[in-house]
Amino acid sequence: MNDAKNGAELTKESRPSILSPRNAEDAKTIREIQHDPRVQVFDTMSTQIREFLKITNPSLQMSESLMEDKVNSYYIEKNLDPDEVGNWIFYPWRRTLIRVLEEEEFICVRTARNKFKITPEEQKILSKKKIGVIGLSVGQSVALSLAMERCFGELRIADFDTLDLSNVNRIRTGLYNLGIEKTVLVAREIAEIDPYLKVTLFNEGINEQNMHDFFTLGGLLDVLVEECDSLSIKISSRVKAKALGIPVLMDTSDRGMMDIERFDEHGDRPIFHGLLEKFGDESRLLDQLPERSREIMMSLLQYENLSDRVKLSFSEIGKTITTWPQLASSVLMGGAACCHYCRMILLNHPVESGRHYIDLEELINSHEGKS
Repeated sequence: MNDAKNGAELTKESRPSILSPRNAEDAKTIREIQHDPRVQVFDTMSTQIREFLKITNPSLQMSESLMEDKVNSYYIEKNLDPDEVGNWIFYPWRRTLIRVLEEEEFICVRTARNKFKITPEEQKILSKKKIGVIGLSVGQSVALSLAMERCFGELRIADFDTLDLSNVNRIRTGLYNLGIEKTVLVAREIAEIDPYLKVTLFNEGINEQNMHDFFTLGGLLDVLVEECDSLSIKISSRVKAKALGIPVLMDTSDRGMMDIERFDEHGDRPIFHGLLEKFGDESRLLDQLPERSREIMMSLLQYENLSDRVKLSFSEIGKTITTWPQLASSVLMGGAACCHYCRMILLNHPVESGRHYIDLEELINSHEGKS
């Protein structure tokens, strides 16, 4: 095995190596990695095979002897020795080598507990879908929820920023990742859950030069989740999605507000539900930035509907805080909600355009006012 990559190189790694013991060159690489004292090796293949056999034979009461017979039959049917089964996944950023089932069997086991909230037929449909996520604070929770449910065949993630200490109040990650690109962090987390999922990174975020590729390269996006801070990208990404007939989802991490725009069903609907129509034609909204940025932002957020604490926070920006607050509880809930409605849209279940609130304080306490 080559010498371990230095720290600077490791921070750029976002994809694991998938190595087959049935391939001579891969087998040689696997042996070299296994003998590197700096690498942790995990091999639970026998347990995974047993779990696969239980899941694919749900009506059988598996005694130990019957399970042994099934395991032996498993190797015979594959015409492989036990050490040739599965794939080895090498995660260079963790210096870890893990043996897992081959892709089809891996997916079967990993999604077994999805049934029948997601049917096998629906899982196959989702495996061909392409989802884009812009902005990786709420977007990280969205991406991980989508990955855990296996709601996509390709996920495109875009963010130009690196992880700062202040991000850790809402982004689930370790302090050892400070300074690493958010796209890389999300791609790594997904790969550690499921190495067979495809994740495409746009490390510079979305800009005028790469936006078309983000939406179209390798096939048109089926859904866009927009969670960025940039007002210009919020506007331009919706104009693009509208032109291409792609639905857009956004969570604001306040009062559980889920914003859904079904440009796939109604291509003529105005962006942001017409909230910016008073500023003129949407194709020229960017010309009014940055002069009218605050006014436009207040309109699209519907300032009067924000919680009292977020309203207070807006008045403190530039005085006692630098930007609006986001809490982990709201971000995690928003990620789950975006995942849920993405799945519903992708499976052609009815989902209406509009702004929908899951306000936990009003739901339980029904106090006067919003705090």
